[in-house]
Amino acid sequence: MSMSHDVDKFRHEAMLYSGWPDFIAGTVPFIREGLQAGEPVLVVESPDKIDILRVALDHDADHVLFANMAEVGANPALIIPAWRDFVELHGAAGKRLRGIGEPIWKGRTADELVECQRHESLLNVAFGNGQPWWLLCPYDVNALDESVIEEARRSHEFVSQGGTARQSEAYRGIEASGGPFDRPLPEPGSAIREMSFGPEDLISVRQLVVRVATDSGLGVARTGDLVTAVNEIATNSLIHGGGKGTIRVWRDITKLTCEVRDAGRYDRPLADRERPQPRLSEPRGLWLANQFCDLLQIRTFPDGTVVRAHMRRDPNHNLHVLPDAKPTAD
Repeated sequence: MSMSHDVDKFRHEAMLYSGWPDFIAGTVPFIREGLQAGEPVLVVESPDKIDILRVALDHDADHVLFANMAEVGANPALIIPAWRDFVELHGAAGKRLRGIGEPIWKGRTADELVECQRHESLLNVAFGNGQPWWLLCPYDVNALDESVIEEARRSHEFVSQGGTARQSEAYRGIEASGGPFDRPLPEPGSAIREMSFGPEDLISVRQLVVRVATDSGLGVARTGDLVTAVNEIATNSLIHGGGKGTIRVWRDITKLTCEVRDAGRYDRPLADRERPQPRLSEPRGLWLANQFCDLLQIRTFPDGTVVRAHMRRDPNHNLHVLPDAKPTAD
């Protein structure tokens, strides 16, 4: 069965599959046709799927690049930079390429799932006006809710199933894919530490994060990473968000969350996914925050911007009661 298409632009395709045979039937011909056309192919998948693809491809597997999605895309915001690296490294002079990436699987947390879906939309913004290449995104219809499949139809221009590909009537388009993201964020339960901050209060912000992280058993290295991420986000608020903001910190059995709110408008949908240029004046706060925390959530609401940084914690560590943070002056 041929899967050839005239790819004269970025082709973003959701492949709906049901079970291992269906997955192999949809991916192996796609890979082999790319190799036969001399196109570099990168597959970012789970280790189990990589193993079975290596077996199915036999010697052709030696010519395919493989990467573990659980490592590349643990934080979904790091997937687009990985694809950019692939395109820039292997797509010189407009060379066509192919990729397979499955960022959404059963077992993703609710927060991760939403950010993966946002990632799928932002792929259109990142590559939709660039050189032609073909990205196939498998979706397991047996394991995923129908609402997830419906969102895939909105974030992909093409949808294939059973060897047949069609243009998706629900596709939202490039412009809407990068529009303001205002998906509601769930409110935390209790034990929230909150303080307002201004230009003189970054030390207090860092101290608050250290105190909660240390008592949450985060460990020295990961506490340092979270402090760095939050410091970058808070600094971003001071520079771009009206010169002040509010930080809230809370924890549950699985993670520690730091939320920064300010009055700024977030109008660069790829700001946290674009590697900054060497110039010191180049904005880099949100990019750096993504490098240091497990998950970053960015929302734009009528009254400003909210950024949440999440860091997973040891579920066996006992939580200690912390004193309330003392608010500082705005």
